[in-house]
Amino acid sequence: MRVVLQRVRSASVTVDSQRVGGIEAGLLVLVGVAEGDRLDDLDYVFNKTIGLRIFCDADQKMNLSVQDVGGAMLVVSQFTLLADTKKGRRPSFVNAADPVLAEDFYRQFVARAHDAGIETQTGRFGADMQVSLCNDGPVTIIIDSHAR
Repeated sequence: MRVVLQRVRSASVTVDSQRVGGIEAGLLVLVGVAEGDRLDDLDYVFNKTIGLRIFCDADQKMNLSVQDVGGAMLVVSQFTLLADTKKGRRPSFVNAADPVLAEDFYRQFVARAHDAGIETQTGRFGADMQVSLCNDGPVTIIIDSHAR
């Protein structure tokens, strides 16, 4: 499982010209589920996401998590994070999980965020989405459960 975290001042997602989710300060979380991912991959990625200290404290040191600062999360599914670009110029997505498994893991990620008390908004799984954000820092972090 792979996620890209972007610390944002604001972020929103639109489907068919209609805003379906948006947050102020917090994290834009792009989620990609790989073929063969298990619940321990989800556990690892989720716990890293909410615990990662990438928000500034009073001394402007990255020392606080999204939970510590009361930040929100906008969680968007993105199978293209699993692109294989080793051969040719057209990416292969054979490493991406079947959509049924991917949607289940995506929904579990979102449910865990809600259960952790984090204000959480979402995109729409499988839809053509337009994502807008104001990156803060910029801070962008990649977490890959297969690289632990």
